[in-house]
Amino acid sequence: MAEMSGMPHGGGMWSMTGPMWMPQDPPSLARILGPHLQPIPLLPFLGLVGLVSYLAGVAVLAGRGVRWPWRRTASWVLGVLALELVTTTGIEGYGMMLFSVHMAQHMVLAMVVPVLLALGSPVHLALRALPTYGGGGMLRRGLLRLGASRLAAVALSVPVRWTLFLASLYGIYFTPLFGDLMHTVWGHNVMLLHFLATGCLFFGPLVRDTRHARPPARRLAETFASTPLHALFGLVIMLSGAPVLGFFDDPDPRWSVDTLADQSLAGSIAWAVSETATVLVMTILLVGWLRRPRGRLSGSTW
Repeated sequence: MAEMSGMPHGGGMWSMTGPMWMPQDPPSLARILGPHLQPIPLLPFLGLVGLVSYLAGVAVLAGRGVRWPWRRTASWVLGVLALELVTTTGIEGYGMMLFSVHMAQHMVLAMVVPVLLALGSPVHLALRALPTYGGGGMLRRGLLRLGASRLAAVALSVPVRWTLFLASLYGIYFTPLFGDLMHTVWGHNVMLLHFLATGCLFFGPLVRDTRHARPPARRLAETFASTPLHALFGLVIMLSGAPVLGFFDDPDPRWSVDTLADQSLAGSIAWAVSETATVLVMTILLVGWLRRPRGRLSGSTW
């Protein structure tokens, strides 16, 4: 962390190890949103691979004369762009210094990106674009087996999905796990991947449930039931009169950061983004339900 030279060193953010960029200049909107890659840009790389692979699949279908819905492509592209926004800009560096910026990054990765990616229907695209022979055929058969496996059924069950998703809120922030993960650059990347993966696992079956065809009312109820749990998490952080995380307790004194005010802002962001994402999912479900005469919500016509 050569760019931290001349800055105060103690616990929390100052004890982080590994090749990472942490900003010296006080935060501003231009600096937070300005482009700045970390030395190990794991998530940006995965996002780029996902974008290229998806567009290649669309091109394959176009070459066969098969029309792929433009709204699915637009959703996938927007999801990847949102991922890149919070991992290739100053958000990555300032997110390791300010609780509010970190929370914005968390909420986008866990609640905004997964919904957009799910609307892109990438598995459906892969099954249609991959050949039935050779290496592509093996991959296609592997996807089909995985989708029909007991492992997939367990992973997509309500208890498992809810446990993993809520653990990314309450289990990480209200235990010493947050500090342990943020101590190293790889721990930090693992945490970001966890936010993204659990978000996809949680919202995917709600937005695109072609296999189990759960009734729309059930999915609406599940989405609505998650609302108070998201709100409670944000409210606890926002209204706490003491620091929730010791990691952010010692910001650079030259920045004149009020840690409790920044924590309150972090709680407000968590509350606002989670409620917005929930309303978005419920709107998608309601619109899809109303547009289908038999009341079934399938992902095939998005």
